[in-house]
Amino acid sequence: MNYQHLEYQNTLDFARDLDRQDALHHFRDQFYIPSVNNKDSIYLCGNSLGLQPKTARIAAEQEFWDWQNLGVEGHFHGTNPWVHYHEYLQEKEARVVGAQPDEVVVMNNLTTNLHLMLVSFYRPTPFRYKIITEAGAFPSDQYALETQVRYHGLDTDEAIIELAPRPGEHTLHTEDILAAIREHADELALIMMGGINYYTGQVFDMAAITRAGHEAGAQVGFDLAHAAGNILLNLHDWDVDFAVWCTYKYLNSGPGGVGGTFVHARHAHASGIPRFGGWWGHNKEERFQMRKGFKPMPGAAGWQLSNASIFPMAIHKASLDIFDAATMPALRAKSEKLTGYLEYLINHLGATQEILEIITPADPAWRGCQLSLLVHQNGRQVFEKLTQAGVILDWREPNVIRVAPTPLYNTFEDVFCFAEILRQSLAVKD
Repeated sequence: MNYQHLEYQNTLDFARDLDRQDALHHFRDQFYIPSVNNKDSIYLCGNSLGLQPKTARIAAEQEFWDWQNLGVEGHFHGTNPWVHYHEYLQEKEARVVGAQPDEVVVMNNLTTNLHLMLVSFYRPTPFRYKIITEAGAFPSDQYALETQVRYHGLDTDEAIIELAPRPGEHTLHTEDILAAIREHADELALIMMGGINYYTGQVFDMAAITRAGHEAGAQVGFDLAHAAGNILLNLHDWDVDFAVWCTYKYLNSGPGGVGGTFVHARHAHASGIPRFGGWWGHNKEERFQMRKGFKPMPGAAGWQLSNASIFPMAIHKASLDIFDAATMPALRAKSEKLTGYLEYLINHLGATQEILEIITPADPAWRGCQLSLLVHQNGRQVFEKLTQAGVILDWREPNVIRVAPTPLYNTFEDVFCFAEILRQSLAVKD
């Protein structure tokens, strides 16, 4: 489908016509759509939990069969021998985040991986110890940074610099981020931000932030929980030091699914870098010799601690197959137009900014598929009306509804129907 110079129209026929032209439309059939009131819901909550691929159960069942029939021999003689499982995911995971295969590893979960990365990349000295992050980062990131700073015996108020939007605004300006990096350059040890802010949906300029951070002599890492599988990433080319992400949001790999980690090749092949070691990150050629002396595997795999969690990884493997078939560039192209159509429809509801305000950037380059709606009047009641009407969304205190039309399984008709229900819920007259 050619989305260039698309002129949107506020009609159901137009939305259905877009769906008929959509080359990715058939991927919706590869997912289970939750039912509400005995019909398919309008599921716009992939930024919180992605839907279940129909192949996920089959993938996990294969590992159940191998466990049942082979027992421990499944490690070496299963359909997908478990001892190599993380290797099956590397190439496809790397394509999702713009990395070399040996720069990524699927393991643990997001916050565990973040702590492991901070052990390696937050190495404060008496003169260089400060961390820059965005104000209002997801709580897990805040808590990880707080506790790492305290672990090093430092004062969090002194060490952590939180960048807030300008007064009266909701999102950060890139020039303000870069100015803060320059201001604190002599004391800066680390920049650790979300690739996308979970609350506003703002995409940060990771390439520019990384360049500025390195010029200041700091390490730079990102939490990509809301970016992986959502926007185009080029972690290797951007020269990012490390990144972590979950797989249960846009990557559709199940509640509490396994996490992903990126370590740039500059570090991933530097055996002397400080880290917490584990058996599964040890040189695999010597792993079963059970000897002292940790020798990390080359690449990000050297940060592994324990053997793979096979069942979550099997589900993730099934999801990655879908992403590889769809391709991130095609998904991103559809996402920009799907979210653009949502924005167009909301802007044509007739609601003033005193009633409803989109706080996500209007420029498609600086947002993913999420629009955050600031509801100034009776926000919770509006959210409950939407829920009762069969729309599954995400509410964030004090008054934000996050709406995320994901290109793998959401349609233009979904977006049109949501806007009509939102109009009714706001009690806005035509």
